Amino acid sequence: MIALKKRVVIIEEDSSLLQIFNLVIGGTDKFNVIGIYNTFDAAFKSFKKSIPDIVLMDIDLPGTNGIEGTRLISECYPATEVVIVTNYENDDTIFKALRAGAIGYILKSVNYVELILALEELIKGGAPLSTRIARRVINNYHVNVNSPLSNRERQIMQMISVGKTYSEIAEECHISKETSKTHIRNIYVKLKVNSKSEAIAKANSDRLI
Repeated sequence: MIALKKRVVIIEEDSSLLQIFNLVIGGTDKFNVIGIYNTFDAAFKSFKKSIPDIVLMDIDLPGTNGIEGTRLISECYPATEVVIVTNYENDDTIFKALRAGAIGYILKSVNYVELILALEELIKGGAPLSTRIARRVINNYHVNVNSPLSNRERQIMQMISVGKTYSEIAEECHISKETSKTHIRNIYVKLKVNSKSEAIAKANSDRLI
């Protein structure tokens, strides 16, 4: 008996990348791309006519973003599996997507062979994660459970440790520069330090990041 191809919908704002994904995935013998869309809202309407088995979706979409879109799919079409394909790799975004119901989380930096392998892993019952994302998920369980820092503060502390500026932190976390400064001041207070170097040393020694 010939196995039916899995029905795939791809949602990606970048039209060029959308077409590439369509050609790569549609060119296999295991997947049938039934729709490609630049917005979640347009894609979601199409589900009334044909429900996909798999949705590949970016996070940064016009209108309804990928995380909220994932939540809606999980609620309305629980049998449909969502794989996030994005450039975002900060902890806050990763775990928001997974909590919303995403089964996989892949970075756009993967090559096309890795993308197909990830989808094949999905249909075998796996949860495809890019290597760096898997490491972040694992590291999340290795941090000090008694950490005084919130998840957002720990995320920002990780950025501080790799030399991110206030502006870079604000952009990556989708917050204002002033809000990023407020978070950093709160981190200093909680860690009882007065500088970035002291904060990094304290965070590393206490396994807070």
